[in-house]
Amino acid sequence: MKKIPLLFLAILACLVERSFSQTQKAVSDTSSGHTQRVVADKIVAQIGDKIILNSDIQNAILDYTRQGGAVAAQLPPHPECAFLEGQLIQKGLVIQANKDSILIGDDELDALLDNQVRNFILQYGSQQELELVAGKSVYQIKEDLRQPFKERKLADEMRNKILDNVKITPTEVKDYFDKIPKDSLTYYESQLEINQIILYPKSNKDVEEFITNQLLGWKQQVESGQKKFGDLAKLYTQDPGSRDQGGQYSVNRNDKQWDPAWFAAIWKLKEGQVSPVIKSKFGLHIIQMVSRAGDDAIIRHILLVPTVTQVEIDEAKNKLDSVRTQVLAGTMNFGAAVSKYSEDENSKNNGGQVMSQDGSGFVTIDELDKDMVVALKNMNPGDISKPIVYKDDRERDAVRLIFLRTRTDPHRENLKDDYNKIAQRALERKKNHVLQKWFADHIPGYYVNIDKSFGTCENIAPWLEAAKASNVVR
Repeated sequence: MKKIPLLFLAILACLVERSFSQTQKAVSDTSSGHTQRVVADKIVAQIGDKIILNSDIQNAILDYTRQGGAVAAQLPPHPECAFLEGQLIQKGLVIQANKDSILIGDDELDALLDNQVRNFILQYGSQQELELVAGKSVYQIKEDLRQPFKERKLADEMRNKILDNVKITPTEVKDYFDKIPKDSLTYYESQLEINQIILYPKSNKDVEEFITNQLLGWKQQVESGQKKFGDLAKLYTQDPGSRDQGGQYSVNRNDKQWDPAWFAAIWKLKEGQVSPVIKSKFGLHIIQMVSRAGDDAIIRHILLVPTVTQVEIDEAKNKLDSVRTQVLAGTMNFGAAVSKYSEDENSKNNGGQVMSQDGSGFVTIDELDKDMVVALKNMNPGDISKPIVYKDDRERDAVRLIFLRTRTDPHRENLKDDYNKIAQRALERKKNHVLQKWFADHIPGYYVNIDKSFGTCENIAPWLEAAKASNVVR
């Protein structure tokens, strides 16, 4: 059992998404008019009175990979084994939490569920859209999530109880660091902590109205049979990712990466139908449902991005210039200014911090866009730039303020410059060892049953031994 905390957190995150995804799948299978083959499920493991189904493992893996990006890239070589271990760990912690009389109050659980539903509503744009995609009322969604949330919270509380007194001393940090081979020490390029406030100049209503009418005209041509949607998309769409394919994408109802307003509009369409004009964070669209089978659909879309004039850009610059003046005068700190003014969905909720590819707040120059690199050239730590006009990664016109918080020199990892990073790793390593020992002591006391198809999973060896001792390996 290795790296328990990391996998444990990943599994818990997927459990909630799995419950919501199963709700979506159940309704889409019936409402789409398609009959799908039902594959018989089976119990693949049991610990105490808690069972784990094969679908629990497979759906959790699917939801994990659908998160995309760096998260999906971390999928282990034998995901079924890893995710089974994660669920065994969770079930074991829940059983122990119940033995230790750890209680989760209804008020606390309701607050967690309300917060999750609010996040879903923000993701999908409205309660109506959420209920459309889920195929259930908000009340039913909460009830579906209640047990997974309760188990997740119980497991969290039990884990915290086990690790509550685990601390790390400076001596232990030094011992940990001294055991790292010198040629294995990380070499850090110059690293920066950067915060930013971003505004997106708004196109005027006349421009949006013109584009809306243009899209409606193409919609009418498709519906009358004068034009084919794919031909129009190849000529006019401003989405470079689908232009060559005639605006076509394959989507799954449980995908997470799409714009919520655009994505919700898809599932209102019947095959061959063209949507009204949809406004997303990318621009204005019309969408055609090409084909649909259960949770899977093939669609085409045409995207037009409303242009902004120098007038709108200057308005955004003036607004940020005023914000900069307030921050420099000390009447508002940068974090409060981010919360109040920034329109960047990726950084608004973390103080405007630019995040590195590994998820930390320290970035290297090669991770930054060229406009920011140029702006930082003559900045010192503590400086706030004047408003800068640039194109974001979606080629949208944007204006930003840059706050250079810190800058480090290139160096080999050492205790003086990188103590906090090293100490955090050392603490996680110590916690992992404590949790491993706790499970090593407790697993033999569990009733364990594991399906023979998982008999070669090396990572769950202690659980397999417990199953053999119970004479229940099939």
